[in-house]
Amino acid sequence: MKNAIPVPSISTYAPLRYLCQRADEPLQLDGKLDKPFWEKAPWTEDFVDIEGDSKPLPTKQTRVKMLWDDEYFYFGAELIEDEIWATLTERDSVIFHDNDFEIFIDPDGDTHNYYEFEINALNTVWDLLLVKPYRDGGPPINGWDINGMKTAVHIDGKLNDPSHQKENRKWSIEVAMPWKILKECAKAGRPPRSGEFWRVNFSRVQWQVEVKDNQYVKKINPTTGRPYPEDNWVWSPQGIINMHYPELWGYVFFTDKPDQELPTISEDEVKKWQLRKVYYFESKYFSEHEYFTADIEEELPDGFIIETTSRTFLASLPSSDEKKRIYIREDGKVWEE
Repeated sequence: MKNAIPVPSISTYAPLRYLCQRADEPLQLDGKLDKPFWEKAPWTEDFVDIEGDSKPLPTKQTRVKMLWDDEYFYFGAELIEDEIWATLTERDSVIFHDNDFEIFIDPDGDTHNYYEFEINALNTVWDLLLVKPYRDGGPPINGWDINGMKTAVHIDGKLNDPSHQKENRKWSIEVAMPWKILKECAKAGRPPRSGEFWRVNFSRVQWQVEVKDNQYVKKINPTTGRPYPEDNWVWSPQGIINMHYPELWGYVFFTDKPDQELPTISEDEVKKWQLRKVYYFESKYFSEHEYFTADIEEELPDGFIIETTSRTFLASLPSSDEKKRIYIREDGKVWEE
C-alpha cells in the first residue's frame, strides 16, 4: 500500500517574496558581495529553520541577493561562520554531506521539472534536474549540468584551519546561471520577462563539528555512533524537513522598473494551494483505501470540480481568466489551461 505524502505544517499560505532588479553591468565573480554590482539588490530575509516558527531561529545568519540580465540569473549568498570547512572536491558529489548552500528553482511553478544546485566552501558544485519531487516518484537526473554556469567562493577567514577559528567571519558565494539552460523547464521555453515570477528557495545545511587533530570533524552521537542530524536553514520555510515541496518555495518577481513595488501573491496562486490541499487529502485517502475519492473534506471555493478513477484524479478550480481553469492531478503536477 502506498504511504500518504507527509503534509507540511503550514497554517497560512504565505511563501516569502523577492523583487529581483535588473543588473546594470556584467558580474565579475570573485565571491565578494561588497562591490558596486550588488548595491541595488536588497537582501532577502534572514534564513529560518526549515520547519518555520515551530523551531528555534538559526544560530548563524544566512541571507541572499538576486539580480538578472539578458544572459544570467545572479545569486549572492552570505553565510556567517566561525567554523569554515569543506571536504568534497569532485563535481556532483553529494555536497550536503559538507556544510553547503543550495538553490532550488521551479521556473513554471508546476512543481515538476525543477533544478537543484549545491555548493560548498571549496567551490565544488552539484547540479541536477528533478523530473518530479521524490514524493511523486522522481527521478533525479544527476547527469544534467548547468552548462556555462559561473561560480566563486570567498573565504573571510581560514578554510579547514581550526587554529584560526577566532578570525573566521563568513564565507560568501556568487553564482551566475545562464538562461539558455534554465529556460528548458520554463513556460514557452524562454527566460522570464519583467513582471513575471519564478518559484525559488534556498537552503543552508549545517553540521555540528568539533576539532580533532587540528581538523574539523562531525560530532558523533554516542548513542547511535553516527553524526548528529544536520540543521536545515532556509529562506522561505517549508513546514516540513524536506526541500522538495516546490509549492512552498518563495516567489521571485523579475522587474526592469527601478520604482516597482513588490507584488502580492495572486488569487490564482492561492487557488493552486487550495488544490494542493486536495492532493494531500487524496494521498492520505488512497493510502487508507487504495483508491481516490470525489468526496473531499476540504472546504473549497465555488467552481471546484474533481474527476476520479481508482488510480487517478483530476481536480480543478476556475482561474482569474474566465476562459481557463487551474488543474492538479494525482502526481502533484499543477497547471492552467
